[in-house]
Parts: sequence; structure tokens; C-alpha cells
Amino acid sequence: MFRHLKSLLAPLAFALIAGAAGTAGAQPAPLRTGVDPNFPPHAFPKLSGGYQGFNVELGEEIAKRLGRRIEIEGAQYSALIPALNAGKFDFLMAPTTVSPERAKSVLFTEGYLENNFTLVVKKERNDIQRLEDLKGKTIAVNKGSGPEEWARNNQAQYGYEIAVYGTNADAVQAVISGRGDANLAGVTPSAWAVKSAPAIKTTFVIKTGSVWAIPFRIDDKAGRDQVSNVLKCMKLDGSLQKLHTKWFGAEPAADSATVVSPAGHGIPGLFGYEATSAKPVCK
Repeated sequence: MFRHLKSLLAPLAFALIAGAAGTAGAQPAPLRTGVDPNFPPHAFPKLSGGYQGFNVELGEEIAKRLGRRIEIEGAQYSALIPALNAGKFDFLMAPTTVSPERAKSVLFTEGYLENNFTLVVKKERNDIQRLEDLKGKTIAVNKGSGPEEWARNNQAQYGYEIAVYGTNADAVQAVISGRGDANLAGVTPSAWAVKSAPAIKTTFVIKTGSVWAIPFRIDDKAGRDQVSNVLKCMKLDGSLQKLHTKWFGAEPAADSATVVSPAGHGIPGLFGYEATSAKPVCK
């Protein structure tokens, strides 16, 4: 009887041990993030497949330091925050402009990059030298982006029309084809666009005082704090500054968001900011 019982229990014991070993050796689930895949030099396709760019490498480094793999999916920018809040992504690596309004719907890390704007125009144009010159002209912007928000907030003051496009590349093409007078976008993607298209040039810089930060769902404080800690460590060891130099061709300013970390997690003064004097834990 005991011999029979032993023969029955042996396979069960083996199964339990194998299951436990499998659980112990299981890899954590990959981090899921989204980018705008037509937004160089931040994210754009590689010939070999997948994506490359400043934000892609930043996301990969964050995952590496957290001991996780990362899955990067491309989508039009206007679809990314709804997808994040629906649970499709853990956070977004698409450059996302911090604003008081956005801070009500997503939880931001600290900033990692200054986000000033410029205007892209045809190379032969010299009639847009200041904001007042935009009166009666058409500004092309990427739908759902920080530049679109800025354009709408300042439209009444400067008297321009706004044309919205699904990608910033389409907004640039509208300028090249004559459907728009200027494309309003961040300094870094605008510089890349001009380098790639000899028919256009940038004009003056619009100092916004805003930064790009990584958004999480409003209830994911633990995830936000983990990634915020990684950003602080990357600023301390200089790796974030090296990425800046690699992709933008210049070192970041010493007082910029790429170098300086605020105390605590998030954007000081906005909803979701958590003040703390704890030092970052770096590996």
C-alpha cells in the first residue's frame, strides 16, 4: 500500500518542484512603452527593424537599470496618452511636454530635456522673424503635441491660423508644399528636419520654460518613482548628458533639466509632485 502511495506521490512532488523552479527562474514581464515613430532624432525606424533615437535609447537604459526588458510600440502621438491611461503602456517614451493641464491626467517624472520651440519655414522666406510676424499666417502642428497646445493658447494674441497634422513630419511637409507658412515644433526635431531637407530652415527660438518628462498613469506612483530614481542616477553619472551629446550634437547646459534634478519626484509646483529629501539609490 505504502509502495503504491509513494509511486502516486512521486510524480506530483516532481511537478511541484519543477513548477517552483520555473517560477523562481521566470523573467519579469517586459516594460511596455509607446513612441511617435516619425519624430527624429527622438524616435524613428531602423533599417534593420525596430526604432532608434534619443528617447528609444533612454527607454532601453531605464529598462536595463530596472532589470527588465522593454517593448517599444509606435503610434501617432495623439493616441498615446489615451492608450497609456487605458493600460496598454506602462509609461510613454514619446517626448511629452509638461503642462498644468496634462499633470491632471498623467503622473510625470522629473524633466529630462528642455522643451523650447522654433518655427520651420521655407529657406527663401525672411518675413517671419518674431511672433508678431505670424499674424494672418498658417501654423502647422502635430496633433495633441505641446506645440499645438502652445499654438492654441497664444492664437488670439498673435492672430494666426492653425493646421493640425497626424505627425510632425506631415506638418513639415505641409510647409514644404506651401499648405502652411511655418511648422511649430521643438528645437531638436526641427533641427533634424532641416538637416534632412535643404528646402527649409529654422527661425527664432521660443523660450517656453517647459520640459519633457515621462508620463505614467495617475495611480502608478510606484512606477513613476522607480523611473524618476533612474533619471536622477543617469544625471549623476553623466550618462543622460552623453545621450544628449550623441543625438543632438551638443552638450546640455549646466543648469538644464538634462543635468539638474529637483528634490523629490515629479515636477515641482504641479499636481503629482512628491517632495522628499531621500537621495537616489543608484546601482
